[in-house]
Amino acid sequence: TVVERKHPHELTSQVQRGLEKVSPAQVDQKVTAEVVQFMLVKDQKKIPIRRADLIKHVVKEYRNIYPEIMRRAARTFDQVFGLKLVEIDTKNHMYILVNRLERAEGPVSRSPSNTKTGLLFVILGVIFMKGGVVKENVIWSTLKKLRVHTGEKHDEFGDVKKMVTDEFVRQRYLEYVRIPHTEPVEHEFRWGQRADVEVSKAKMLEFMGQLYEQDPQSWSQQYREAHPPSSSQAGPSSQR
Repeated sequence: TVVERKHPHELTSQVQRGLEKVSPAQVDQKVTAEVVQFMLVKDQKKIPIRRADLIKHVVKEYRNIYPEIMRRAARTFDQVFGLKLVEIDTKNHMYILVNRLERAEGPVSRSPSNTKTGLLFVILGVIFMKGGVVKENVIWSTLKKLRVHTGEKHDEFGDVKKMVTDEFVRQRYLEYVRIPHTEPVEHEFRWGQRADVEVSKAKMLEFMGQLYEQDPQSWSQQYREAHPPSSSQAGPSSQR
């Protein structure tokens, strides 16, 4: 199937127009969140992350607030993921993430046997915050911002599109459904059954709140889904 994709310059101009409408504090939070997501994906390869790459691909024109962005990112890694952001090469400004807490109780498992967890968590987060269903071009655009291109063979993930639409679907982390009456054919993503069972929506929302420094209750729809009145803990979801 052929999926309509926007050119990189169109995506860039869209982002720039969006940032013009928000305050400096919101820009700070938005860019910090993108830095965290970018570093989570890069960390899967266990290769030090260069400051130059962070500025080129994520921070861009907001490099003047780079120190504050990195302070916030370090706090998020520490409080949410149990990771310590370490600058191992102060001359060339290279970073690594160190697993400070050996536990799997956080919203993301850091098990070395699953090097794709970071990417999967980003996708699940986008779907959850968009109301539970998103068109596939939204996912591809998000991954492109993280320098993970569906049209290229990735060093770590191989064929990214196949991994997302086939492997994650077969594992029941995602549902990949054709949208009726679309020409050319379009698809949409939802959480799969395994994600409903294994991923706490309450913890997901808590993570997003810390990531964007926002009260989780401000996302009323997601908060109600994560905290259904019939139970004190979000379990397997039947609320499609």
